[in-house]
Amino acid sequence: MFTPAEVVEKSKEYTFVSWSAQGIWNPVPMERGDGVYVWDANGKRYLDWSSQLVNVNIGHSHPHVVRAIQEQAAKLCYVEPSSTTGPRARLGELLAEVTPGSLSKTLFANGGTDAVENAMKIARLYTGKQKILTRWRSYHGGTFAAASAGGDPRRLANEPGVPWIVRLPDPYAYRNPAYRGRTQEEGDLVVADMIEEIVQMEGPEYCAAIMLESYSGTSGILQPSPVFFKRISEICAKYGLLFIADEVMSGFGRTGEWFGIDHYPDVKVDIMALAKGITAGYVPLGATVVSEEIAQHFDKNTLWAGLTYSSHTLAMAAGVATIEVYRNENLIERSRELGKVLRKGLMDLAEKHPVIGDIRGTGLHQMIEIVKNRATREPMSDFNKPMTDAMKQAAKNLKDNGLSTFVRWNMIFNTPPLVITEAQLQEGLQILDAALDKLDAYYEG
Repeated sequence: MFTPAEVVEKSKEYTFVSWSAQGIWNPVPMERGDGVYVWDANGKRYLDWSSQLVNVNIGHSHPHVVRAIQEQAAKLCYVEPSSTTGPRARLGELLAEVTPGSLSKTLFANGGTDAVENAMKIARLYTGKQKILTRWRSYHGGTFAAASAGGDPRRLANEPGVPWIVRLPDPYAYRNPAYRGRTQEEGDLVVADMIEEIVQMEGPEYCAAIMLESYSGTSGILQPSPVFFKRISEICAKYGLLFIADEVMSGFGRTGEWFGIDHYPDVKVDIMALAKGITAGYVPLGATVVSEEIAQHFDKNTLWAGLTYSSHTLAMAAGVATIEVYRNENLIERSRELGKVLRKGLMDLAEKHPVIGDIRGTGLHQMIEIVKNRATREPMSDFNKPMTDAMKQAAKNLKDNGLSTFVRWNMIFNTPPLVITEAQLQEGLQILDAALDKLDAYYEG
């Protein structure tokens, strides 16, 4: 229909791009994908090193999911959400099977932001309390309430947001001053004690829930020790708060477990927000899963929530098929084992390249933090400022050399599809190695 140049031209003229001044947008027109690779409209191949936005967990164009979508589309594409379908019933059942603890009943939404919005709404309706406590370095979505809940600086231009969000300190061992002179576990306990004091100061009788990313994503894959989440669970129990686990990015095998919170077995999860890997991005879908106790509350009390596309029929079919792929191909275990290969490769790069200040994550959910100086830990690009030329050049170098990945501030994400092979991991690490060679020129140590 259009040439590649026309696709770019007309996209720029007639459509908006997210989170950007429109005049500087220079998109690559993409054509197709297969497994861990995508091809642009000019035929250039890219290794998808970040699963797009850390959502294409099963790789591109998986035949089992494509077939399920095609078969469902031939029968029924959509029905209003007060009706139901077989795929909806089955996907609800599957989520109850794979999510931890007593999580048992799901409200389906359009994506991660909607899942988070509904998680907060349900917590407030269930408890009759209004405040939701969240971390500074977090991202929970782009709408007013979800953006307010996230500490990500993308919220700033639209503030003030909703008034009932309370900020908490981060278990960020690499930079939080609470960790200076302390072990990870000691620092985690200090931060948790600070969180308890904030709960006390805000009035537990007004606090509905603590909401945390189980294994954070775009804010830097922060990686607390188990003692942190154990203390959070104790604080929730002591003061009558619900615990909301945001698993939008860390769910569905990304960390080598079904969900990031599974690395912390001492935590009682009351509500979980899901998206991304639930359909691997093939069809938009979000989900808010609640405990049996919360579900029973809404048997007699109205759930004041709803969406035209809740339980969208094609999304339900895609979700069922995607979970079948995770199970049938043992992708959770595969992520865990290949994550060890990825970590070794990143550690080898850190020995060679002084600009790597820190490596965080587990499974196929890992990132490297780029610094100007390892001793001072000065970042190559600041958290709440535009990306520096050095990091922009690094991102361009990776893309030019066939590696498509997520580069943000001073962080390079290493979150490939769970179907990646060891050979493909080495391919990606080699391209990353070459880009780091150029970044080393900016090192000031």
